Amino acid sequence: MFIEVLGKIWEASGFSSLTWQHFVMIAVAFALMFFAIAKKFEPLLLLPIAFGILLANLPLTGLMSGPSSAGEVGGLLYYLYLGVKLGIYPSLIFLGIGAMTDFGPLIARPSSFILGAGAQFGISTAFVIAIALGFNPGEASSIGIIGGADGPTAIFLTSKLAPELLPAIAIAAYSYMALIPMIQPPIMRALTTKKERAIKMTQTRDVSQTEKICFPIVVTVLCVLLLPSVAPLIGMLMLGNLFRESGVVERLSSTAQNALINIVTIFLGVTVGATAVAENFLRPETLKIIGLGLLAFMFSTIGGLLLGKLMCLITKGKINPLIGSAGVSAVPMAARVSNKEGLRANPSNFLLMHAMGPNVAGVIGSAVSAGILLALFG
Repeated sequence: MFIEVLGKIWEASGFSSLTWQHFVMIAVAFALMFFAIAKKFEPLLLLPIAFGILLANLPLTGLMSGPSSAGEVGGLLYYLYLGVKLGIYPSLIFLGIGAMTDFGPLIARPSSFILGAGAQFGISTAFVIAIALGFNPGEASSIGIIGGADGPTAIFLTSKLAPELLPAIAIAAYSYMALIPMIQPPIMRALTTKKERAIKMTQTRDVSQTEKICFPIVVTVLCVLLLPSVAPLIGMLMLGNLFRESGVVERLSSTAQNALINIVTIFLGVTVGATAVAENFLRPETLKIIGLGLLAFMFSTIGGLLLGKLMCLITKGKINPLIGSAGVSAVPMAARVSNKEGLRANPSNFLLMHAMGPNVAGVIGSAVSAGILLALFG
């Protein structure tokens, strides 16, 4: 009798259903937790994603299972994941980003838009290569958007064009965002001279409060009229920024950039991680996506740097090419890396505020790129 009871307990436990694929994914979850906790690589997103992967690969939990009949209830993460499938979480993340972002450096130097556009070069490069490797246009678009270094945008686009690739693309996008301090500096040093990196840029003009208030309104009208499909991202981004700059809704601005974005980040990270179940994630396509994502990110950095060098030439040395690499959408990490490389070449060279212009332009640029891809292949 005692042996039978033990046997039933064993059969009902997850231990009896573990496979080698589960062990691999659990090891991946542990590795991501290590990078998030010990190395502090984008921990706010990497840690919940890693724990979501862990939960999804512990057998028999049913956390991501939908209701099997009208009278039954699905798993907890199944319902939370609807915010990803319906594009709700990425848009709310953009609301918080907008509330935290100062577009002043971009308004003061509108040429930063060019650098932000140049840093989208990796998207088109990865798209072409992905098509050549056999991915369909929707899948290639979702892979290419990794080059924008914008996790919410990658999730938003992928959930609409290639939802089956969401786990690999989300993990690749956030992993490369976290690894910016490792990936970008070698490329920056390879494509620029020490003399170029040492260029000190002059202080930008002061931007009036009126300009800051008008900017999100004008950008919303122009972008949404041009690309209606990008309205959820651009609209929420600019609404959050209007909360910040208007000066009349401090409570809403504070909520958007603190409590709201933190709550949504938890739900987004855990549920995206929970889609990385072993049978769907451990495929040759996943390795292709991770490799193409790295390629996209590298070419985005290259595109921004080359345009930065061109602007340096045109302005006769007034623009430091390093700020071009900040045109990717990872705010403010990419701008900090540009600043750090500038300081390495010249200890009195402070590029942070100059790099923030292309950096926030990259946020808009990645959303616009997603809108173009949606219009073409959605």
